[in-house]
Amino acid sequence: MEDIRRFFSQEPTALIGAAWIALWCVIALTGPFWRPDPSLFANDQHLEWSMLPPGSTVTLEATPGLENTLVQQKTFWLGTDRFGRDQLSRILAGSGLSLSVGFVAVLLSLLIGVPLGAFAGYLGGTFDAVVSWLLQVIWSIPTLLLVLAITLAFGKGFQQVFLAIGLSMWVEVARVVRGQTMALRNMEWAEAGRVLGLSTPRIVLGHILPNLAGPIAVIASANFAAAILIEAGLSFMGVGAQIPMPSWGNLIRDHYGSILTGQAHLALVPGACIVTLVLAFNALSNALARQSSHRGTP
Repeated sequence: MEDIRRFFSQEPTALIGAAWIALWCVIALTGPFWRPDPSLFANDQHLEWSMLPPGSTVTLEATPGLENTLVQQKTFWLGTDRFGRDQLSRILAGSGLSLSVGFVAVLLSLLIGVPLGAFAGYLGGTFDAVVSWLLQVIWSIPTLLLVLAITLAFGKGFQQVFLAIGLSMWVEVARVVRGQTMALRNMEWAEAGRVLGLSTPRIVLGHILPNLAGPIAVIASANFAAAILIEAGLSFMGVGAQIPMPSWGNLIRDHYGSILTGQAHLALVPGACIVTLVLAFNALSNALARQSSHRGTP
């Protein structure tokens, strides 16, 4: 706890980024309980309220035939889309998709890239040569093109987005872990472990990987930001989240034509959410990288 407090005191930008990330995590987890439209996917449609400007208030009609019925008013703080859906609720609901895609994609990339890179860097020889060749082949393919190929191979859908982004990110993780492991395998404590007869998995998993916590945290934070961008791009192109599931990317796709009209906020607000969340993860990643390099400086 003291290390965390010291870290954020030395890195104020990381504190701001972590607070912004935490806020969106709370929104994603608790949003259905308090957002204006609590329905699944915030997909409650009222065509009579189509394209209302931000701050519009509508009056809900009393039930016919019932006297003394309380007349309610509903305010659309960010207006409505062409189907009369509450835009604020759609944006809040879309945060869950972006964060969950980032989390699952990063977790999948770590589960594949960390052990593969660690054992390749430690063992060397034929195994390292095969892994290095595989990394170079996949690394030569543009990330978005690889994600599109995986998505088209497994079909469109929510689960396919997780798989596609995760399988495109493990290469960078493996490259970083492999290089760091090659630098650590000749350290005195690693040599001592081999002399004592410790098994290779015990040395790699129990001694080398704990020393790579800093670089792994840096690459995981950076990949989280990249996953959010890739998911938004896939949804914008129509191969990510499908209707009626809201995503910041498909919210922009549905309303990018309104940027030159009086309804520009329909595309600009979800775009701002993507930009600020990615910047928050980048600030946290850069701070972790600086702290990691300082620890490695004699």
